[in-house]
Amino acid sequence: MRHLLLTASADISESLRSRWFLVYTLVFGGVVVALFMSGLTESRVMGFSGLSRMLVTYLQITMAILPVFVLITTVRSVAGDREAGIFEYMLSLPVSLSVWYWGKLIGRFIIVFMPVFLAMLVAVAWGAGKGVEIPWLMVLYYTGFLLSLALCFLGIGMLISTLARSSDVATGTAFIIWLALLLFMDLILLGVLIKGGMPSEGVIAIALANPLQVFRTASMMLFDPQLVLLGPSAYVILDNFGRGGYIAWALVYPGLLGLLSAWLGYSIFRRGDLP
Repeated sequence: MRHLLLTASADISESLRSRWFLVYTLVFGGVVVALFMSGLTESRVMGFSGLSRMLVTYLQITMAILPVFVLITTVRSVAGDREAGIFEYMLSLPVSLSVWYWGKLIGRFIIVFMPVFLAMLVAVAWGAGKGVEIPWLMVLYYTGFLLSLALCFLGIGMLISTLARSSDVATGTAFIIWLALLLFMDLILLGVLIKGGMPSEGVIAIALANPLQVFRTASMMLFDPQLVLLGPSAYVILDNFGRGGYIAWALVYPGLLGLLSAWLGYSIFRRGDLP
């Protein structure tokens, strides 16, 4: 456990000194500042206003930014260390491969999750200072959604990093996966599948396997319990899951997918790099 924490601490220290972390933090801090300056908390749409409306908008923006940042930075971890020849040095130390791998994952998770979470806390603190009603249950749900999404793409990034033999290949693969997940949301490839004659239930099942779509739909459900914005597909979701069941699915599924990907990556990493 001590070696695991030391490995995580070393990865955190290395990330804090990197330029990507500064950019990453400034992006999410800038998003919150921009939302404040836009006066979004003063507007009212469909009876939805105040801090709740701002948090929903922040979550939707985060969905587009967080995955690509996590993937691009994480895929270089194992692949970059392989290119730099760090493995040979690592194997000479009394640190097992499992401790190094999982310690790196824990450290990277703290680094990618904290700026997103702290930016949301700044929004909550600002709202409290202005006397705005704080939707604490929604804040709790949003924190769970963000945690699960960060863990999901962190695990996928670690898997890609163990499979790729160079940082360039890992980065390209991560970008393609992110783009494919975006395309398999409501409008583009799902529309092609429906046009090709696939049953609507099958199309929705594909959508619900996409962690980005799960995240987006769950965030919509908190202020639109009937999912009016989704149209007829809402009936399939609500009939099979219900509101509580779908929110639970959104909280658990992306995180489990990330952990499964990370475990698969570790299995491949252990078989490929042990002498």
